Amino acid sequence: MTATERESMDYDVVIVGAGPAGLSAAIRLKQLDPDLSVVVLDKGSEVGAHILSGAIIDPCALNVLLPKWREMNAPITVPVETDSFYVLGEKGQTRLPNWLMPPFMNNHGNYIVSLGNVCRWLAETAEGLGVEIFPGMAASELVYGEKGEIRGVVAGEFGRNADGTPGENYEPGMILAGKYVLIAEGARGSLALQIMRHYGLSDGRDPQKFGIGLKEIWEVDPARHKPGTVVHTMGWPLGRNAGGGAFIYHLDNNQVCVGFVVHLSYENPYLDPYREFQRFKHHPLMAGLLEGGKRIAYGARAISEGGWQSIPKVVFPGGALLGCSAGLVNVPRIKGSHNAIYSGMHAAEAAHAAIRDGRSGDELTAYDTALREGPVGRDLKLVRNVKPLWEKYGLAGGIVLGGLDMWTASLTGAPLFGTMHHHKTDAAATGKAADFPPIAYPKPDGKLSFDRTTNVAFSFTNHHENQPCHLKLRNADVPITVNLPVYAEPAQRYCPAGVYEIVEDAGKPRFQINFQNCVHCKTCDIKDPSQNIVWTPPQGGDGPNYPNM
Repeated sequence: MTATERESMDYDVVIVGAGPAGLSAAIRLKQLDPDLSVVVLDKGSEVGAHILSGAIIDPCALNVLLPKWREMNAPITVPVETDSFYVLGEKGQTRLPNWLMPPFMNNHGNYIVSLGNVCRWLAETAEGLGVEIFPGMAASELVYGEKGEIRGVVAGEFGRNADGTPGENYEPGMILAGKYVLIAEGARGSLALQIMRHYGLSDGRDPQKFGIGLKEIWEVDPARHKPGTVVHTMGWPLGRNAGGGAFIYHLDNNQVCVGFVVHLSYENPYLDPYREFQRFKHHPLMAGLLEGGKRIAYGARAISEGGWQSIPKVVFPGGALLGCSAGLVNVPRIKGSHNAIYSGMHAAEAAHAAIRDGRSGDELTAYDTALREGPVGRDLKLVRNVKPLWEKYGLAGGIVLGGLDMWTASLTGAPLFGTMHHHKTDAAATGKAADFPPIAYPKPDGKLSFDRTTNVAFSFTNHHENQPCHLKLRNADVPITVNLPVYAEPAQRYCPAGVYEIVEDAGKPRFQINFQNCVHCKTCDIKDPSQNIVWTPPQGGDGPNYPNM
């Protein structure tokens, strides 16, 4: 067998990604027709290994998919008890009264969860219905049919040497083909990006916007732990440097999720999201909670933030985009799991109807319609101006005008400002280094704040070193000849895992890629001002191994 010869397995539906969207699609397909053959592929070593989210889950979609989930041993057991919102200064904070928030911002009735554990439970449910799930199988290539449709994917390629040649134990992978292929890779998925460009799915839509979400799980003093407590903050330490905010969620077992989100539309190339996060934990609000505690996990991922205006056409010949691959996060609510589950159900229903009617390889237009006219569309249209207002008017203006816009939408169904738009990609928003002062960050103290390398160890990331670097440069010269003199090479700072470095080599700067550290957040693919870095999946099973993110 040569490297180009691959075995093939045929299914009714192939699903790429074992997150809430992909697993919900698999479950719904089997609910509709137990005889359908359905396979789910995931690049993580196990289901949930690459899942990271806050997370507060609104159970509205789960109530439809699995109405008896409370009786099914679901890891959804910590209801929100208190919900507060603060604007921070360096030494103090101001709490915004809850009555200022539109009704749909209320978290009561929602649950604090580990989304990774929720996905593990969904996977068990899907397997109980007969779904085949293959973790450790990175889908690395699209397979096209004779009519230009997506016919399947290549998955399970292993054993290439660092130079790209087949190694001694090379396995070429397998083609998994289906009547329909559902892409549920999460934000900035590599296959989804190829599909959107190939079929022009984003033509006429606003550019997608992103944030980077950084998260630690802490085990805190039981006297300070209050299960069900939810806190969101804005303001310090970001101030006017960037949009974003933080969250503190009290789980069970004395565990607290501490998260920090930075909108990637920031201009100052000296800004370092990771260090902003570490500095945030020294605020009195946080220090009082975490002192004497123990950090037990760390990770990061990109978050799609474009909202309604940035959703691409979600169907293409032979398949559909689901969940964060389509950008379905409700930014002001900081929630996307409910929309991901809805999208999985809608796509499954459209695929089932098509297969029942003898179709395959065409566009599932019923899915696009259901997504835009159903609960997902209603959810996202109401808040479509919050992100553009924040970017245009900053923190204070964004809070006031965004609040007015959401209140108007909640009362009348139509936002006050109509539909505002995103005009730049996050990469294009990056300013030149000469126009901004460097930012001096305090050194980590090793108790509340930590250096990047130390923290990456708590993501349990592993990549086999003898494989091709999965972080590709379109032009190897650009980091030194363009990004360094013009932008002070921001990859050194926007990467939350220390993957990119400028090192001295024979008295000259050299761009070094430590791909072994990569936590698969994909920020580099998004924020590189020259759009010179292309994130591709490494061999299956590599990357972070999040235990309960």
